[in-house]
Amino acid sequence: MQRPGSSGSATAAFRIRATGGTLLVAHLAFVAWLTLRPLDVPWVMPPNLHPLAGIESEMALGWREGTRRILEGLALLAPLGVLLPAVHGRVAVSPLGSLLRTVLAGALISLGIELLQTGVPGQVVDVDSLLLNTVGVALAHIAVVPAARHWLRRRTERAGRTAPLQGEAPPGRTPTIPRVGIAP
Repeated sequence: MQRPGSSGSATAAFRIRATGGTLLVAHLAFVAWLTLRPLDVPWVMPPNLHPLAGIESEMALGWREGTRRILEGLALLAPLGVLLPAVHGRVAVSPLGSLLRTVLAGALISLGIELLQTGVPGQVVDVDSLLLNTVGVALAHIAVVPAARHWLRRRTERAGRTAPLQGEAPPGRTPTIPRVGIAP
């Protein structure tokens, strides 16, 4: 039997949060390097501020090239869909609330990248990359996080029923100190 308030999942939650935080920082550093480095190009396309216009022009290049570019846009920030909930570290949360928080955070990070690109030579603002990045975050979250949380909940339930906490003595008689009376 476990004490109220103590669980074996506290160390697991800490490990998940620490690993998620480390991977999140590494991924954001990679994305910053990839998207915010200056490009040496002979000309720069004008900014795309019309939703889905860039996707249409990419598909006009051919289905293979268009699909590759769309998948690149979806995959750039998709790991945030898993890493942001991992940094949060909670297993029992509202699935819809978690999805909304994660998608909003992914959209804000993507918007920040797009705004920072305005000052980088060779990089232009593209509203379609904002849309694709946000959809990528949502798809990754939907595909991985609910199943992972369900697996973690079942694992902690099974561990809580079968094994006592490590380092704890089985419950028994309350220890007493000799020559100390009970307070009135």
